[in-house]
Amino acid sequence: MSVGIYKQGQGYWVRLMSAIGFGLLVMMGAVWIWDQLGGVRIGEVEPVYVQGGVAVSVVAVCGLIGFHLIGRRAKLVEFMIATEGEMRKVNWSTRREIVGSTILVILLTLFIAIFCQIADLAFSAFFQWADVLQSV
Repeated sequence: MSVGIYKQGQGYWVRLMSAIGFGLLVMMGAVWIWDQLGGVRIGEVEPVYVQGGVAVSVVAVCGLIGFHLIGRRAKLVEFMIATEGEMRKVNWSTRREIVGSTILVILLTLFIAIFCQIADLAFSAFFQWADVLQSV
């Protein structure tokens, strides 16, 4: 059994982005473990060495697991290759369509926020007039 990457060069971008995402999750986990082990002391060993040792161990083990899953596991690699092939078939929106849709969403959000503010002020004024609320 070889140690190389299964079907190297195929599904490059999907594998790369998956590896980056997995790496970020592992690093966030290592930071969390570092914080959790802040006051842990094993014998005469300083807490910072315990924190560092465990964090580096977690990163190393998860790195090997990630390499196995993203680079060597045949079924998962085949799925990533097929995913990249399907993504090449997608009809992506133009920049003009995206900008127009974004502007529309922002304007509708502002309209709804202003409408809710006006409704809130109207209900507040009505309930103060009806002596249900006291004015501040």
